[in-house]
Amino acid sequence: MGTHDYLDDPRNADILIDINGEHKRRAEAMVSVFDSGFILGDGVWEGIRLHNGSLAFMDAHMERLWEGATAIDMDLGLTKAELTDRIKAVCAANGMTTDVHIRLMVTRGIKSTPYQHPRVTISGPTIVIIPEWKSPTPETAVRPLTLFTVHVRRGAADVQDPKLNSHSKLNCILACIQADKAGADEGLMLDPDGFVATCNSVHFFIVKKGEIWTSTGDYCLAGITRANILDVARKAGIPTHERRFSLTDVYSAEEAFVTGTFAGVAPVGIIDGRTIGTGQRGFVTERLQGLYKAFIDADCARSCAKASRADA
Repeated sequence: MGTHDYLDDPRNADILIDINGEHKRRAEAMVSVFDSGFILGDGVWEGIRLHNGSLAFMDAHMERLWEGATAIDMDLGLTKAELTDRIKAVCAANGMTTDVHIRLMVTRGIKSTPYQHPRVTISGPTIVIIPEWKSPTPETAVRPLTLFTVHVRRGAADVQDPKLNSHSKLNCILACIQADKAGADEGLMLDPDGFVATCNSVHFFIVKKGEIWTSTGDYCLAGITRANILDVARKAGIPTHERRFSLTDVYSAEEAFVTGTFAGVAPVGIIDGRTIGTGQRGFVTERLQGLYKAFIDADCARSCAKASRADA
């Protein structure tokens, strides 16, 4: 799985999952076959980390979720604070405090019949929270990934806005399949004009003359880790650019790496059969891994301290 390789944890076999505020054992956690998400992929989702007792970058995740729900005209039926409390409660019920990945899924709800129009929705939204003990394998940080440029493009906002974190991910799945068939870990996706956009499940960066390049962001998800990496790099004095660039720039890069909520920062060694730089994790990539770890540690420490003051 490359960017999403994880250490198997037997505790996940019997986790509690939150479905609309009720906790169900994994084997009993189910949604209706008439659910909008199952029938149509009608919904939005987030991937969140529980790290050192705190939900990392939670304000940013809630902001993105609400923005997506608003864009598809869906009312979640509860506040950000109430949803956050649900997430914390199911994690606590599982005895989870760190090294946890949470998949938060919200769909429009149950349909009276399989049809796309929202008027045949007969319930409130379906909200599912799946927390798992899930850590990247140690190799993820050091083993260079292999990417393959796929034929599937990231489309324009008037087709399906790439910034929308929707359940409808078929274009990314097709990109993933093509990359896998080519023997790669991840698919590199271009924008409609042939410039580099992103990957099928992570964001893409290159290093040129010690400077960090990534796409404009017009054709990719508004990545929270992506934004954090740009932030920590700038604060560390590393020049960063959000710009259009082509595969010509990629093939001649000194380093390449990808970012995501689960893996953090992962090095890339080969793209389309071309060795990038030395083909190994580069100096800038390794430095960013350290900076990002310190950044997430500090964010979670602040959140824990804030929660402690609120409880006092």
